Amino acid sequence: MTSVVNERSTMEAFGPHRAYASGLRLASGVEPDRVVNTHCCFCGQQCGIQLKVKDNEVVGFEPWTDFPFNRGMLCPKGVKRYLQGAHPDRLLRAYQRDTTASSGFAPLAYDQAIHRVAEAIGRIQQAHGDDAFAVLTGASLTTEKAYLVGKFARVCLRTANIDYNGRLCMVSAAAGNKKAFGIDRAANPWEDILPAEVVWISGANVAECAPITTEYVWQARENGARIIVVDPRITPIARTCDLFLPVKPGRDVALFNGVLHLMITHGWVDETFVARSTVGFEAVAEHVRAWTPARTAEVTGVPESAIRQAAEWWGTAQTSFLMHARGIEHHSHGVQNVLGAINIVLASGRIGRPGCGYATITGQGNGQGGREHGQKCDQLPGARDISNPEHRAHVARVWGVEPESLPGAGVDAYEIFRKIDKGEIRGLLSICFNPKVSLPDNNFITRALEKLDFYVAIDFFLNETARHADVVLPGSLHEEDEGVVTQVEGRVIKINKAVECPGDARQDWRIIQDIAGALGRPHGFTFDGPRAIFDELRAASQGGVADYSGITYEKIERQFGVFWPCPSEDHPGTPRLFESGSWNPVARGTGPFYFPDGKARFNVAAYTPPAEDTDADYPLMLTTGRVVSQFLSGTQTRRIGPLVDQYPEPRIEMHPQLADRLAVRDGDWVTAETRRGDCTLRALVVTTIRPDTVFIPYHWPGRKSANQLTIAAQDPISKIPEYKVCAVRLRKAAAAPDHAVLEPQQG
Repeated sequence: MTSVVNERSTMEAFGPHRAYASGLRLASGVEPDRVVNTHCCFCGQQCGIQLKVKDNEVVGFEPWTDFPFNRGMLCPKGVKRYLQGAHPDRLLRAYQRDTTASSGFAPLAYDQAIHRVAEAIGRIQQAHGDDAFAVLTGASLTTEKAYLVGKFARVCLRTANIDYNGRLCMVSAAAGNKKAFGIDRAANPWEDILPAEVVWISGANVAECAPITTEYVWQARENGARIIVVDPRITPIARTCDLFLPVKPGRDVALFNGVLHLMITHGWVDETFVARSTVGFEAVAEHVRAWTPARTAEVTGVPESAIRQAAEWWGTAQTSFLMHARGIEHHSHGVQNVLGAINIVLASGRIGRPGCGYATITGQGNGQGGREHGQKCDQLPGARDISNPEHRAHVARVWGVEPESLPGAGVDAYEIFRKIDKGEIRGLLSICFNPKVSLPDNNFITRALEKLDFYVAIDFFLNETARHADVVLPGSLHEEDEGVVTQVEGRVIKINKAVECPGDARQDWRIIQDIAGALGRPHGFTFDGPRAIFDELRAASQGGVADYSGITYEKIERQFGVFWPCPSEDHPGTPRLFESGSWNPVARGTGPFYFPDGKARFNVAAYTPPAEDTDADYPLMLTTGRVVSQFLSGTQTRRIGPLVDQYPEPRIEMHPQLADRLAVRDGDWVTAETRRGDCTLRALVVTTIRPDTVFIPYHWPGRKSANQLTIAAQDPISKIPEYKVCAVRLRKAAAAPDHAVLEPQQG
């Protein structure tokens, strides 16, 4: 592949990479032609929103107070999400790399671009085999698109190498849930938070990453609940909690083991539930005998008195709700952390009934639905296992192919780049994925991208990764198509089309079908719209764990969403999993959990330290995460002016004790260095973080990118990267970096 030209010249070709605060019609007093009920395009909450449309342009929003999850409430991102629609960076036509052009890219007719993509795929696969071409997708796609791309990879390209950016989000939770419950989904609707006596939040900065969830927690507190928050930082939700446990990054499973130890010691285990509804408790009880309060405190950094208090509140409650997110999942032992959390839920017996629940907070817009139906490298539609002959046979029948023609399991997203680096993968198609910003040790990702023979990117903005592409195809924004997504509770909801795609941009499912047609492999890729794709998805999922067969567009609209599994059109859906008598395709009539015997599994959750711990050379711990006004790699939110104004640049968050040792004041330039790279940013000195830990948000590219520093260690089961902890050292910078924003800084 030709070397990428410099970013400055590339940006000039597509308009400046800047925040855009007003479209052509975003003036006050504009009367819309119509108002469209739909959902926010960002996080996994997928809040209901009404988009105001004037002359095929989204010009504003109205609260959708009838939608039950958010009841009209929105976070800053939801309020401003409509501002991206008329952005001058929007891709309106296809482009190809052209080293003779000053920008490095030249316009290309859409049909020619499709032909060039098909020619490159055919050439690479003929020379190097089907698996030499890979597909990487986004978890923000509608479920129809996710399903179609998974089918495209396996039926049209016949490649095993497909994965998605949910690999960076929910896979540890998914693996832990499947090991314990036999199913990967939040167990409860959020309404079950409200009557809980104790709400336990581990590694979930809900006030910034899932703000509407904060309202549920606060309402539970108003009802008398005690709130326990576990985090290395005093996040906004922690400032109003009843008990804060300042855990060292990477030590969460030790904390859960210590709490279970105390539950057993004091008789706070629901022995009847454990005996009737679970297996494996004896082995776990033996394992946690060693996790005394003293040992737990030493390993976790949480005071022994706080551990005892947390265990007592949790153990003696009558109702409770535990939720967690990436803070315990982004680790080389993320699955063990999740299993530790589930163990204290199962030991309490408080699951499968009102006010008693467990949930993993989905980070991406369709992180739940996207992995259920074919984007994940080892999974077929309906959350079926690609290595299971019966599962393969069912999906093959729906697709009209022979089961043996389907490839087996591929590799995870990061391993795809390792294979690119080794020359085993020569071509890549990506859609709504920005790995140059979002994957760890991203200097390695850049080097791998440069080794590709051919790379095609489908997106609506030219993200940082797409600047390495040979061909860029203009895809669709959320509001330019229809389809379903599955939000954080497991509720399948409907995205409604508000406007047409501008210029030569196309809905992503059309682009995929056009490539299949140009390859001369149109079988199964002639759908006339998302509804037809969804109807086939329903058939493909029928009888699976993630059964959508009884869900229709009309039913979704009528019920404000349908919770899967839903096996028939007269079935109401399943808001609360594991209730006695609820429909279960695996353990029919034998118990509520998704194993043949109907019983949940305790799993020994072993503690191991982070892959890279602190030492004399790198004495501090680095953790990363989000801020409220930005989202993921920032491709969208860094283009929305009010959101950029709210948090314009990443900063290195540190405790005053650490700042004093470094002679650093708030706003000074500081260099963070790990074994993989360095990054110079302004300091943000706060008392709300552990003195041995620093925090950097990860939404920015280039020399501002936190993922220059992070380690590519992965969980052996889920393959999720260890974003939440690596060893780092800091020094006060001698001068501002080249990327410095020199405007006056706020304190």
